[in-house]
Amino acid sequence: MDRQSAAIIGESSDGIAPASDRLQVDASAGHHGRGYRTTALIIACALFMQNLDATVLATALPTMARDFAIPPAEIGLALTSYLLALAIFIPASGTTADRYGARRIFQAAIALFVAGSIACGLSVDLTTLVIARFVQGMGGAMMVPVGRLVLLRTVAKRDLVSAMSWLAMPAMIGPILGPPVGGLIVTYLDWRWIFWINVPMGALGIVLVHKFIEDIRSTDAPPFDWRGFLLSGVALGATMFGLQLSSRAGHAVVAIPLLATGLAGAVGYVVHARSATRPILDLQLMRIPTFRLSVIGGTLIRITQGAQPFLLPMLMQLAFGLSAAASGAVTVATAIGAFAMKSAARPILHRFGFRTSLTAIGVLAPLTYALTGLFRPAWPWAAISLVLLVCGFLTSLQFTAYNAIAYDEIEQPRLSAATSFYATFQQLALSLGVCIAASALSMAMAAQGHRQPQFSDFTVAIWTVVAVSLTAVFANLRFDRAAGAELSGRSVTREK
Repeated sequence: MDRQSAAIIGESSDGIAPASDRLQVDASAGHHGRGYRTTALIIACALFMQNLDATVLATALPTMARDFAIPPAEIGLALTSYLLALAIFIPASGTTADRYGARRIFQAAIALFVAGSIACGLSVDLTTLVIARFVQGMGGAMMVPVGRLVLLRTVAKRDLVSAMSWLAMPAMIGPILGPPVGGLIVTYLDWRWIFWINVPMGALGIVLVHKFIEDIRSTDAPPFDWRGFLLSGVALGATMFGLQLSSRAGHAVVAIPLLATGLAGAVGYVVHARSATRPILDLQLMRIPTFRLSVIGGTLIRITQGAQPFLLPMLMQLAFGLSAAASGAVTVATAIGAFAMKSAARPILHRFGFRTSLTAIGVLAPLTYALTGLFRPAWPWAAISLVLLVCGFLTSLQFTAYNAIAYDEIEQPRLSAATSFYATFQQLALSLGVCIAASALSMAMAAQGHRQPQFSDFTVAIWTVVAVSLTAVFANLRFDRAAGAELSGRSVTREK
């Protein structure tokens, strides 16, 4: 392994990052040389909790609106407040982890998420629910990038692809299992249990993080970029809120000013970042080829992934007429495909390399997802399940590859900045996917005069997001053929 590669991961003989002149390691944890699978699984479980919670809630919104005696449309503020918290606080995650330690911040993020969950379950009206969801979102904003940072700093580079395959699964499985789990809770329990189930999961996560994950922090953490934090918060928060409203009929009068505010905030941030020594979102990272291409390609692909949990449950429930639990039983095939990918990612990338794999999957994954737009009652359920299983496999493999190659050329001191930057665009892409899907569905319904979405309307919406994601192939083709050779193990093959 070359000097730069060792610096990226901080690799020692057992795959655990040693102390260095830039990092401090708390030897009270991880001193038994735990394998990367333990670290990856602990982080994956925390991310699964977050992803599951986000989609479970959607199923319960009508019931919650009835309990609060408010119109169903207003309860959507509970979703929006969570997304706003993500947009505002994700950029701060890297700097905070550097200053106070990744393990400590990861534990605090889980604790804050659990505290917000308890508050959500105790909410008595919409106002308290919105505030509690914002607190929950603050914890969620830290969990994803800091969890990934912990993995990058404690897992040997040769194991990074396998470790990242664990982190790709929560993003796939959580949204798929969310609707049926939510349906079961709402049907047989109280909707408040949607939030309270996070308490034992979160408590166990905090204990496991303390026991098995090392506390690595930077000894030269930069001062917090308050101006950048405010500007990025305005840019991202206003943009995401505007995108959410733009997909709803009659909200253009509010969405347009919000999007304009977001654009102004983004311009202001770019001006600030050019003169700031250590900006909260380091735009210079986009000069690194593998990182830049992973951000661009990953953003385009995640538009389809963001739309999938929104469109598929509605297709199954509104067009096929299935219950929430029954539709979830069908779409769980996607989660099975994601599980199957876990052991296949490294062999595939070892055989074909990142450039070829990403290019091929960048075409196959969207086109396979496009088949869901052709689902009709005449299709056998076995065929529908097979398509969804392949979708889960290909999409999860794609995320694993992007999440690994993005950090191939990132030096160790810039890892925290890179994880914050990458997670920010990841969240924007997922939200944009929902907005594009909702807008395409609404326009298709209006064009055909449908008051309720029909099969043809879902076809238009699905094919629209697929067309956008297919453009990722142009970014994938620009990867160097040798990109990620050490990550995939292909460099070892050449040496032999």
